[in-house]
Formats: sequence, structure tokens, C-alpha cells
Amino acid sequence: MTGASWEPEPDDLAFCDVYGDWDPLTPGELRDLMTGFPAPWWVVGGHAIEAFTGARRFHEDIDLVVFSEDLPALREQFRGVFHLWSNHGGTFRIIDDEHPEPLHPLAQVWMRRDARSPWRVDCPVNPSRDGLWQSKRDADQVAPLDEVTWVAGDGIRYLDPEQVLFYKALQHRTKDAIDLDNTWPLLDDGARSWLRETVRRTYPEHPWQPRLDS
Repeated sequence: MTGASWEPEPDDLAFCDVYGDWDPLTPGELRDLMTGFPAPWWVVGGHAIEAFTGARRFHEDIDLVVFSEDLPALREQFRGVFHLWSNHGGTFRIIDDEHPEPLHPLAQVWMRRDARSPWRVDCPVNPSRDGLWQSKRDADQVAPLDEVTWVAGDGIRYLDPEQVLFYKALQHRTKDAIDLDNTWPLLDDGARSWLRETVRRTYPEHPWQPRLDS
């Protein structure tokens, strides 16, 4: 399947001017590096949309997710491979033996080989409640991980597309609107109804609402 694509915008390029270049791993490369990881992990964002729709698109990063309590295991998984940096609102600090804790329990974790190298992985860690997945956008939404993710033919677990779109609705950038256009026709009635009503409740008068109501 093909669909509208998206290329980097000036804001994205300006972001790299400040924080450095990205050369994200492919999902397959990430899967190989995560082999043997002792806890659940999954992929969100644009790669999850592409895996569901088959519509190829540009990816400025790759979003690996683990539960916040599994961050020490993630450090061990990438020890000797990447440096891990805690990114909290644009403030960075390395995560190492001297500073093992992130700046915030739910801070993003960025990974790269060294300071002379581009960033390879973005890890927006996820909260949990009583061992269950908890939405970062709606703390009242709690579910077994299997109920909000799916496993593709490549063996990688991805966040369900309607959940990805709910995350994207917060910013509703050009690339997010394109992802909505590519995904919406493929969602079943249950996923459409959930996304329609969740966006309506969370973001009243959202620009996407007419599309979701159609």
C-alpha cells in the first residue's frame, strides 16, 4: 500500500542543529540488538504506523518503549554498544554507573555510540500500574500490554495504530495528519469509535474531529 509521504520540515532541521544529527536504527536492527532482553519492549510512532499501513514514510527517529522499571535492564542490554542519555524537556544528562537514574522517571532516553556519532534510538519509557500498561496521555487507561499492541510478521511488537494516533493528536503536525489519512481507512469500527470519542473527550474541537466523525 502506498500513501502520502512526509519529508523533514525546517523545524526538524533546526532541532538537529541544536541537539545533533539522527541516523535511526531500522526496526530490524533494533530487533537484533534487543534479542534476549528480559522484559517487554515495543515500538511506537511512525514506524508503528508504517508497519500497520504499509505506507512508506520518512523516519527522523525510531521509538523504542520499555516500562520505566525496566530501564536498568535496558542499560545492561546496550552496555558497550550505546551511551544512554536522559532527555527531560531538552535537558540532557548521561545515564551511567555514576548517574544511573534518569532526570525524571518518565524522561526520554536517547542513545548513540559516542559524542561524535548521531543519535540512533529514542526510548520514551512508559508507566505501568500493577504490572499493566498505562497510557501516558490518559492515566485512567490501563490494560494488559497484549490488548494495546500487536506483533507484526517481522516479530516486532508495535503499539496499536489508534493508540499511536491518539498520541499524535496532541501536536497534530503535518506528518501526523498524513499518518491519520493513511491509517483511518484501515481501522476497524471499534478502533475508529475509540479514537473518535477519545480525541473528542481529551481535545475538544480538535482539528481532526471532522475527519474522525466522517
